[in-house]
Amino acid sequence: MNLLILGGTGFIGSKLTRNLLGQGYHIRIMDRTIKPMDINSLKLELIEADYTKVQDFKPFLQDIDIVFHFISTTVPATSNIDKIFDINTNVCSTLRLLEDMRQTNVKKIIFLSSGGTIYGHSNMDAIPEEHPTNPICSYGIQKLTIEKYLYYYYHEYGIDYQIIRLSNPYGKGQNGKNGQGAIPIFIRKISQNEEIQIWGDGLTTRDYIYIDDVVHALSLLPQYNGRHKILNLGSGQGSTLIDIIKVISDELNKTPKIKFLDPRSIDVKTNVLDITKFTYALHWKPEISLRDGIKLMLE
Repeated sequence: MNLLILGGTGFIGSKLTRNLLGQGYHIRIMDRTIKPMDINSLKLELIEADYTKVQDFKPFLQDIDIVFHFISTTVPATSNIDKIFDINTNVCSTLRLLEDMRQTNVKKIIFLSSGGTIYGHSNMDAIPEEHPTNPICSYGIQKLTIEKYLYYYYHEYGIDYQIIRLSNPYGKGQNGKNGQGAIPIFIRKISQNEEIQIWGDGLTTRDYIYIDDVVHALSLLPQYNGRHKILNLGSGQGSTLIDIIKVISDELNKTPKIKFLDPRSIDVKTNVLDITKFTYALHWKPEISLRDGIKLMLE
């Protein structure tokens, strides 16, 4: 089977590439910057191209069976700054991709959506896929818009799809330098005795999942032909920012410096995903706890 991974040299994509090559898949990566990956395989093809500037995806789609779409040009914290850019570079680029998939008869796309922003506010302890979708930031809106177009192309043209609503991945190889990833940011700041800034009271609760669990889950999808088109992917467990800081501080034996700021309008109070469907449909479950994941990052 031939797979195209858009964003295949990134945090998630590079680790998934290694896993899938080990399973015998042929992988074609398209990314804006091809970073050194220390992989020598005749089954790996690397293409350097800016996803947002590609007007014709057809050359990249030749002989491809499934597309993994991991590219996003924005992050939740900054997406509201330029909403037009957010839509143009994410939604419009994905529409060009879908049109070219239709013309080249690519049968399926696996899209990495956002379990953390799609749902908006919720009072539920664990959010199922059927929960109303009312995102409160541009990032969540563009992800939801792409989800709707995937259904449209499935309904109209028969292009199969899988939407993975991912929670908050973390792990080795994540540096947090783009402002995304509370855990790597906190590790860096506590290690260097720098001040941590927290918007709100620190009790904001999120679902954090270690990268190895994410990759294992995603690696099962090329063989999945079940009925579920939308699946949550997370740990199914909630942790507050204070919880994370305490674990890191304990492991480093350091006292954190924390500054509490006014809460942000883009942040929901609690977001923990119900992962029951993924667990049963793909016979998968997360294996690495928050503390063990942080220990792995600190090694």
